[in-house]
Amino acid sequence: MQIGKEVTWHKLVVDYFKELLKPKSIYEIINKELREAYLRKLEAESGVEYAKSIVTYNEQRIARLQKRLIEHPIEGDCL
Repeated sequence: MQIGKEVTWHKLVVDYFKELLKPKSIYEIINKELREAYLRKLEAESGVEYAKSIVTYNEQRIARLQKRLIEHPIEGDCL
């Protein structure tokens, strides 16, 4: 390190808190919200994909069970 340029732990902490407390620009606020909106959209799309797969699974299951029901005559109370 160069003489006089030594970064102390104290300075790093102070700089970190200064950055946290510094007012954000409109650009920074909009950019942060836009990023959050993209993330929420991706999460929602994943949820839609999952829900669609559950619907498809159950549609196929219903069709299979209805077909089996037609193939097998009623055999009394076998439940």
